[in-house]
Amino acid sequence: MKRLLAAALMLGLLSGTAFAQTAEYTIMAPASPGGGWDQTARAMQTVMQEAKVAGSVEVVNVTGAGGTIGLAQFVSRDKGDASKLLVGGYVMVGAILTNNSPVTLDQVTPIARLTGEYEAIVVPAASPFKTIGDLAAALKADPGAVAIAGGSAGGTDHIAAGLLAKAAGADPKAINYIAFSGGGEALAAILGNQVAAGISGYGEFESQIAAGSLRLLAVTSDARIEGIDAPTLKESGLDVVLQNWRMVAAAPDISDEEKATITADVTKMVESAEWKATLERNGWANTFLAGDAFDTQLASDITATKAILQDIGLVTQ
Repeated sequence: MKRLLAAALMLGLLSGTAFAQTAEYTIMAPASPGGGWDQTARAMQTVMQEAKVAGSVEVVNVTGAGGTIGLAQFVSRDKGDASKLLVGGYVMVGAILTNNSPVTLDQVTPIARLTGEYEAIVVPAASPFKTIGDLAAALKADPGAVAIAGGSAGGTDHIAAGLLAKAAGADPKAINYIAFSGGGEALAAILGNQVAAGISGYGEFESQIAAGSLRLLAVTSDARIEGIDAPTLKESGLDVVLQNWRMVAAAPDISDEEKATITADVTKMVESAEWKATLERNGWANTFLAGDAFDTQLASDITATKAILQDIGLVTQ
Protein backbone atom coordinates (compact mmCIF):
# COMPACT_ATOMS: atom_id res chain seq x y z
CA MET A 1 0.00 0.00 0.00
CA LYS A 2 2.80 2.45 0.92
CA ARG A 3 4.49 1.79 -2.45
CA LEU A 4 1.24 2.44 -4.30
CA LEU A 5 0.68 5.72 -2.44
CA ALA A 6 4.26 6.82 -3.09
CA ALA A 7 3.91 6.01 -6.76
CA ALA A 8 0.66 7.94 -6.94
CA LEU A 9 2.31 10.96 -5.36
CA MET A 10 5.16 10.81 -7.86
CA LEU A 11 2.72 10.66 -10.74
CA GLY A 12 0.73 13.59 -9.37
CA LEU A 13 -2.36 11.48 -8.94
CA LEU A 14 -2.60 12.51 -5.28
CA SER A 15 -1.86 15.97 -3.95
CA GLY A 16 0.30 16.32 -0.85
CA THR A 17 -2.65 17.82 1.01
CA ALA A 18 -4.94 14.95 0.17
CA PHE A 19 -2.29 12.49 1.26
CA ALA A 20 -1.72 14.31 4.57
CA GLN A 21 -5.42 14.19 5.34
CA THR A 22 -5.39 10.40 5.16
CA ALA A 23 -3.10 10.27 8.22
CA GLU A 24 -4.72 8.89 11.35
CA TYR A 25 -3.34 9.03 14.88
CA THR A 26 -4.30 7.71 18.28
CA ILE A 27 -2.74 9.75 21.10
CA MET A 28 -2.38 8.21 24.53
CA ALA A 29 -2.60 10.55 27.52
CA PRO A 30 -1.17 8.41 30.36
CA ALA A 31 -3.24 10.19 33.00
CA SER A 32 -6.82 10.98 33.97
CA PRO A 33 -8.98 13.30 31.86
CA GLY A 34 -8.56 16.97 32.71
CA GLY A 35 -4.89 16.97 33.65
CA GLY A 36 -2.02 18.58 31.77
CA TRP A 37 -1.18 15.58 29.59
CA ASP A 38 -4.84 15.04 28.74
CA GLN A 39 -5.22 18.73 27.88
CA THR A 40 -2.16 18.54 25.64
CA ALA A 41 -3.38 15.40 23.87
CA ARG A 42 -6.83 16.87 23.25
CA ALA A 43 -5.32 20.15 22.04
CA MET A 44 -3.24 18.13 19.56
CA GLN A 45 -6.36 16.24 18.51
CA THR A 46 -8.26 19.44 17.79
CA VAL A 47 -5.44 21.30 16.06
CA MET A 48 -4.27 18.36 13.93
CA GLN A 49 -7.78 18.06 12.52
CA GLU A 50 -8.47 21.79 12.18
CA ALA A 51 -5.10 22.43 10.53
CA LYS A 52 -5.61 19.39 8.29
CA VAL A 53 -2.50 17.64 9.56
CA ALA A 54 -4.51 14.45 9.99
CA GLY A 55 -7.93 13.27 8.99
CA SER A 56 -8.73 11.45 12.22
CA VAL A 57 -7.21 11.76 15.70
CA GLU A 58 -8.39 9.83 18.76
CA VAL A 59 -7.33 10.35 22.39
CA VAL A 60 -7.24 7.53 24.94
CA ASN A 61 -6.50 7.81 28.66
CA VAL A 62 -4.52 5.26 30.68
CA THR A 63 -4.04 6.33 34.29
CA GLY A 64 -1.62 5.47 37.06
CA ALA A 65 1.86 5.76 38.57
CA GLY A 66 2.88 9.08 37.07
CA GLY A 67 2.30 7.87 33.53
CA THR A 68 4.40 4.72 33.81
CA ILE A 69 1.43 2.36 33.48
CA GLY A 70 0.43 4.01 30.21
CA LEU A 71 4.06 4.04 29.09
CA ALA A 72 4.39 0.30 29.70
CA GLN A 73 1.19 -0.38 27.76
CA PHE A 74 2.33 1.88 24.92
CA VAL A 75 5.67 0.09 24.62
CA SER A 76 4.22 -3.42 24.78
CA ARG A 77 1.11 -3.00 22.63
CA ASP A 78 1.99 -0.34 20.08
CA LYS A 79 5.47 -1.39 19.00
CA GLY A 80 6.07 -0.60 15.33
CA ASP A 81 2.73 1.21 14.90
CA ALA A 82 3.40 4.65 13.40
CA SER A 83 -0.20 5.75 14.01
CA LYS A 84 0.23 5.66 17.79
CA LEU A 85 1.57 8.63 19.79
CA LEU A 86 2.18 9.22 23.49
CA VAL A 87 2.05 12.51 25.39
CA GLY A 88 4.36 12.73 28.38
CA GLY A 89 6.65 15.13 30.14
CA TYR A 90 9.00 15.98 32.93
CA VAL A 91 6.77 14.40 35.59
CA MET A 92 7.14 11.07 33.79
CA VAL A 93 10.94 11.31 34.01
CA GLY A 94 10.69 11.48 37.80
CA ALA A 95 8.00 8.80 37.99
CA ILE A 96 10.11 6.33 36.01
CA LEU A 97 12.97 6.79 38.47
CA THR A 98 10.96 6.81 41.70
CA ASN A 99 8.80 3.86 40.67
CA ASN A 100 11.85 1.97 39.42
CA SER A 101 9.88 1.40 36.24
CA PRO A 102 11.11 -1.46 34.04
CA VAL A 103 9.97 0.56 31.02
CA THR A 104 11.73 3.87 30.30
CA LEU A 105 11.69 6.63 27.72
CA ASP A 106 14.65 4.91 26.05
CA GLN A 107 12.11 2.42 24.70
CA VAL A 108 9.94 4.94 22.83
CA THR A 109 10.77 7.19 19.88
CA PRO A 110 10.95 10.82 21.11
CA ILE A 111 9.51 13.24 18.58
CA ALA A 112 9.41 16.71 20.14
CA ARG A 113 9.10 18.84 23.22
CA LEU A 114 5.94 20.90 22.78
CA THR A 115 5.21 23.20 25.69
CA GLY A 116 6.60 24.27 29.02
CA GLU A 117 5.42 25.83 32.25
CA TYR A 118 7.50 27.20 35.09
CA GLU A 119 6.79 26.48 38.73
CA ALA A 120 5.38 29.07 41.12
CA ILE A 121 6.05 29.18 44.87
CA VAL A 122 3.18 30.59 46.92
CA VAL A 123 2.12 31.08 50.52
CA PRO A 124 -1.24 31.98 52.07
CA ALA A 125 -1.94 35.69 52.12
CA ALA A 126 -1.60 35.81 55.93
CA SER A 127 1.74 33.97 55.91
CA PRO A 128 4.67 35.49 57.84
CA PHE A 129 6.83 34.74 54.79
CA LYS A 130 6.77 37.98 52.83
CA THR A 131 9.59 37.11 50.39
CA ILE A 132 11.23 34.02 48.97
CA GLY A 133 14.23 34.94 51.12
CA ASP A 134 12.07 34.53 54.25
CA LEU A 135 10.96 31.07 53.13
CA ALA A 136 14.52 30.06 52.20
CA ALA A 137 15.80 31.16 55.61
CA ALA A 138 13.12 29.11 57.38
CA LEU A 139 14.02 26.06 55.28
CA LYS A 140 17.68 26.44 56.13
CA ALA A 141 16.94 26.82 59.85
CA ASP A 142 14.59 23.81 60.08
CA PRO A 143 13.46 22.23 56.80
CA GLY A 144 11.15 19.77 58.55
CA ALA A 145 9.15 22.59 60.11
CA VAL A 146 8.17 24.08 56.75
CA ALA A 147 5.43 21.95 55.18
CA ILE A 148 5.25 22.36 51.40
CA ALA A 149 2.28 21.14 49.35
CA GLY A 150 2.55 19.96 45.77
CA GLY A 151 1.79 17.16 43.35
CA SER A 152 2.90 13.55 43.34
CA ALA A 153 6.06 12.40 45.10
CA GLY A 154 9.00 12.64 42.73
CA GLY A 155 7.12 14.95 40.37
CA THR A 156 8.08 18.43 39.20
CA ASP A 157 6.73 20.14 42.32
CA HIS A 158 8.65 17.80 44.61
CA ILE A 159 11.82 18.29 42.57
CA ALA A 160 11.36 22.07 42.78
CA ALA A 161 11.02 21.83 46.56
CA GLY A 162 14.20 19.77 46.79
CA LEU A 163 16.14 22.15 44.57
CA LEU A 164 14.88 25.13 46.58
CA ALA A 165 15.96 23.52 49.85
CA LYS A 166 19.37 22.62 48.46
CA ALA A 167 19.92 26.15 47.10
CA ALA A 168 18.90 27.57 50.50
CA GLY A 169 21.53 25.45 52.24
CA ALA A 170 19.11 22.89 53.70
CA ASP A 171 19.23 19.11 53.45
CA PRO A 172 16.77 18.10 50.69
CA LYS A 173 16.15 14.79 52.46
CA ALA A 174 14.82 16.69 55.49
CA ILE A 175 12.13 18.70 53.71
CA ASN A 176 8.52 18.20 54.78
CA TYR A 177 6.91 17.73 51.37
CA ILE A 178 3.20 16.86 51.37
CA ALA A 179 2.21 15.15 48.11
CA PHE A 180 -1.34 15.48 46.80
CA SER A 181 -2.86 13.54 43.93
CA GLY A 182 -4.60 16.58 42.47
CA GLY A 183 -4.01 20.30 42.21
CA GLY A 184 -7.35 21.05 43.87
CA GLU A 185 -6.41 19.13 47.01
CA ALA A 186 -3.04 20.86 47.27
CA LEU A 187 -4.66 24.27 46.74
CA ALA A 188 -7.21 23.59 49.50
CA ALA A 189 -4.41 22.68 51.90
CA ILE A 190 -2.55 25.92 51.12
CA LEU A 191 -5.64 28.12 51.39
CA GLY A 192 -6.62 26.33 54.61
CA ASN A 193 -3.21 27.12 56.16
CA GLN A 194 -2.54 23.40 56.60
CA VAL A 195 0.89 23.90 55.01
CA ALA A 196 3.37 26.75 54.98
CA ALA A 197 3.78 26.97 51.21
CA GLY A 198 2.80 25.43 47.91
CA ILE A 199 4.55 24.69 44.63
CA SER A 200 2.89 24.05 41.26
CA GLY A 201 2.54 25.48 37.78
CA TYR A 202 1.63 29.16 37.82
CA GLY A 203 -1.71 28.43 36.14
CA GLU A 204 -2.83 26.37 39.16
CA PHE A 205 -2.57 29.45 41.40
CA GLU A 206 -3.28 32.30 39.00
CA SER A 207 -6.85 33.11 40.05
CA GLN A 208 -6.07 32.93 43.79
CA ILE A 209 -3.02 35.17 43.33
CA ALA A 210 -5.17 37.68 41.45
CA ALA A 211 -7.81 37.52 44.18
CA GLY A 212 -5.22 38.17 46.87
CA SER A 213 -5.77 34.90 48.76
CA LEU A 214 -2.28 33.66 47.84
CA ARG A 215 1.02 35.54 47.79
CA LEU A 216 3.38 34.67 44.93
CA LEU A 217 6.96 34.60 46.22
CA ALA A 218 8.93 33.49 43.16
CA VAL A 219 8.94 31.55 39.89
CA THR A 220 11.45 29.00 38.63
CA SER A 221 12.08 30.61 35.24
CA ASP A 222 15.49 31.79 34.05
CA ALA A 223 14.17 35.33 33.55
CA ARG A 224 11.15 37.29 34.72
CA ILE A 225 7.92 36.26 33.02
CA GLU A 226 5.99 39.00 31.29
CA GLY A 227 2.75 39.76 33.11
CA ILE A 228 3.77 37.98 36.33
CA ASP A 229 4.85 40.22 39.20
CA ALA A 230 7.38 37.99 40.93
CA PRO A 231 11.14 37.52 41.01
CA THR A 232 12.89 34.42 39.77
CA LEU A 233 14.66 32.19 42.25
CA LYS A 234 17.88 32.89 40.44
CA GLU A 235 17.68 36.67 40.85
CA SER A 236 16.83 36.06 44.51
CA GLY A 237 20.17 34.35 45.03
CA LEU A 238 18.84 30.79 44.75
CA ASP A 239 20.39 29.05 41.76
CA VAL A 240 17.35 27.12 40.54
CA VAL A 241 15.76 27.05 37.08
CA LEU A 242 13.11 24.41 36.40
CA GLN A 243 10.52 23.95 33.70
CA ASN A 244 7.74 21.40 33.57
CA TRP A 245 7.74 20.50 29.88
CA ARG A 246 5.47 18.28 27.84
CA MET A 247 6.45 16.11 24.91
CA VAL A 248 5.11 13.77 22.28
CA ALA A 249 6.70 10.43 21.43
CA ALA A 250 6.04 7.77 18.82
CA ALA A 251 6.00 4.01 19.28
CA PRO A 252 9.12 1.86 19.49
CA ASP A 253 10.60 0.23 16.41
CA ILE A 254 9.17 2.53 13.76
CA SER A 255 11.28 3.24 10.67
CA ASP A 256 13.36 6.36 10.15
CA GLU A 257 10.97 7.31 7.34
CA GLU A 258 7.95 6.96 9.64
CA LYS A 259 9.67 9.02 12.34
CA ALA A 260 10.41 11.75 9.79
CA THR A 261 6.77 11.78 8.67
CA ILE A 262 5.47 12.06 12.23
CA THR A 263 7.99 14.81 13.02
CA ALA A 264 6.86 16.71 9.92
CA ASP A 265 3.21 16.38 10.98
CA VAL A 266 3.94 17.59 14.52
CA THR A 267 6.02 20.47 13.16
CA LYS A 268 3.15 21.47 10.86
CA MET A 269 0.80 21.38 13.85
CA VAL A 270 3.11 23.55 15.98
CA GLU A 271 3.52 26.10 13.18
CA SER A 272 -0.22 26.41 12.59
CA ALA A 273 -2.26 29.44 13.63
CA GLU A 274 -4.59 27.09 15.48
CA TRP A 275 -1.77 25.80 17.71
CA LYS A 276 -0.48 29.31 18.43
CA ALA A 277 -3.99 30.32 19.48
CA THR A 278 -4.19 27.24 21.72
CA LEU A 279 -0.92 28.16 23.44
CA GLU A 280 -2.11 31.69 24.09
CA ARG A 281 -5.51 30.57 25.34
CA ASN A 282 -3.98 28.09 27.81
CA GLY A 283 -1.01 30.20 28.85
CA TRP A 284 1.43 27.56 27.59
CA ALA A 285 4.94 28.55 26.55
CA ASN A 286 6.07 27.36 23.12
CA THR A 287 9.20 25.30 23.84
CA PHE A 288 9.17 23.30 20.62
CA LEU A 289 12.33 21.25 20.18
CA ALA A 290 12.70 18.27 17.85
CA GLY A 291 15.28 15.95 16.36
CA ASP A 292 18.74 15.43 17.82
CA ALA A 293 18.45 18.62 19.90
CA PHE A 294 15.47 17.20 21.78
CA ASP A 295 17.15 13.81 22.22
CA THR A 296 20.14 15.57 23.80
CA GLN A 297 17.98 17.74 26.05
CA LEU A 298 15.93 14.74 27.18
CA ALA A 299 19.05 12.78 28.13
CA SER A 300 20.38 15.77 30.05
CA ASP A 301 17.10 16.22 31.94
CA ILE A 302 17.00 12.53 32.90
CA THR A 303 20.53 12.73 34.33
CA ALA A 304 19.81 15.94 36.26
CA THR A 305 16.51 14.59 37.60
CA LYS A 306 18.13 11.42 38.87
CA ALA A 307 20.70 13.52 40.75
CA ILE A 308 18.12 15.66 42.59
CA LEU A 309 15.90 12.66 43.38
CA GLN A 310 18.95 11.00 44.93
CA ASP A 311 19.49 14.19 46.98
CA ILE A 312 15.86 14.08 48.12
CA GLY A 313 16.22 10.39 48.98
CA LEU A 314 13.62 9.03 46.58
CA VAL A 315 16.17 7.29 44.37
CA THR A 316 19.00 5.30 45.90
CA GLN A 317 21.16 4.54 42.87
